Amino acid sequence: MFSQNIDYFKLKPVELPKTTILLDNGYHPEKLTQALEEIYPDIMTKIQFELSAKPSKAEKAAKGQSGFVPVATRWVIERSNAWVDRCKSLIKNFDRTLARSNAKLKLCFIRLMLKRLASS
Repeated sequence: MFSQNIDYFKLKPVELPKTTILLDNGYHPEKLTQALEEIYPDIMTKIQFELSAKPSKAEKAAKGQSGFVPVATRWVIERSNAWVDRCKSLIKNFDRTLARSNAKLKLCFIRLMLKRLASS
């Protein structure tokens, strides 16, 4: 998917601030950097990775929280994934091509946007 959208980063001027990509703690920025530089060697002059902060047990205890505590920036992504899961056509992958699956995903988000516009 990244290789299809690489033109955006190739055309982005270096003078603009770097695009920050928020990563969960399960990702390894070194491996991602290596894979991205194979596709476009100058990519790291235009993007940067930021690991989402994971609260420690001491921080949770100080706030009187325990168990799962959502991280504000990460929660946006998790909420978007939950909205996509509501689309019945995306529950199982019956599509034979990635392009068709991608089109269904985009239609799901368009449906969500139209619902929000209609309710306002």
